[in-house]
Amino acid sequence: MSIERIGLVTHGGREAAVSTAEDVRRWAVDHGVTCADIDVWGGDPRRSPAEEAERAGRSDLIVTVGGDGTFLRGSRVAIPLGALILGVNVGRVGFLTDVSVAEVCAALDAVRSGSYQVDARMALTLRASHPLEVPEGLEGLLRYGRGPVMPCPRLRPGGPEDVGWGVPLEVFGLNDVVFEKLARDRQASVAVYIDGRQFASYSADALIVGSPTGSTAYSFAAGGPILSPMLDALIFTPVAPHMIFNRSLVLSVRQSVAVRVLERSGQVALSVDGQLAGVLDPGDWVIVHAASQRARVARVTRCDFLTQVRTRFGLADSEAALADGGSPPDYRPRAPLPPEPAQPRPAGEA
Repeated sequence: MSIERIGLVTHGGREAAVSTAEDVRRWAVDHGVTCADIDVWGGDPRRSPAEEAERAGRSDLIVTVGGDGTFLRGSRVAIPLGALILGVNVGRVGFLTDVSVAEVCAALDAVRSGSYQVDARMALTLRASHPLEVPEGLEGLLRYGRGPVMPCPRLRPGGPEDVGWGVPLEVFGLNDVVFEKLARDRQASVAVYIDGRQFASYSADALIVGSPTGSTAYSFAAGGPILSPMLDALIFTPVAPHMIFNRSLVLSVRQSVAVRVLERSGQVALSVDGQLAGVLDPGDWVIVHAASQRARVARVTRCDFLTQVRTRFGLADSEAALADGGSPPDYRPRAPLPPEPAQPRPAGEA
């Protein structure tokens, strides 16, 4: 791959990330490649993905230096650009980032020489009944806790006859879209629609619409299933719902999940990959569906997802099973999988 411009996303709060970012810049200078710092963790104002992509200058490669959170911040820039993403891990979990600090220059060499594979991950995007906004002063409210009980916000017109399919949002999520109660003393009460038909109404702490990549994140912590990132699917998981039915739904990638805030609900905070995207009032709705663009993750080493799951979550074999014998680490016969045996036909059928 010809690399002409790198967009560099660095977790400035980690010393190892800052020093590794310097290694990336030196590599870029040595190879005649432009390197632009984007989405830095400083005091810059909030930017949309389109603004961040413009700042990246149409980069061929987005390099993130940090943990999975930094990788997610870089993916929101890379997805609309169609750029490759290379994640360098200086975090604690590292589900998405598989290049170590010591390997960063070798990984850049591998990408430049074409010695990599593309792991194409499904992304999520949104449509909403109106452009989303974060109310002024909200961050202070979230930081210091609740104030006096507030009355229900004004009900906005949000029916299909009023707003149709709404407006597309310049937002891409690699992990999940989360609808969460804004105040501790008022639940998020919402109606959930699957492909336009109401499935159920929930009063809950939060509702998660995740991708297979995000199945090991918040959805997993809330009791949702783990999906292979090789799949294309949506996962809907309620968090602490006030009802008997608290199961996750695994939906086709061709389906959509719409959430409408009910008339007397508290306000609902909407976040994408952990970043606050807006606040919903009663009558507001948002549709989550698969994006046409994908996250193009550069893999320079073999990445075994289920080995990562076993390692990152510290899974151990059953002691009772081990007492009954051991087993080889792999089961891979040398010959390819044979065809299915012929099925017997009913009597008299040719």
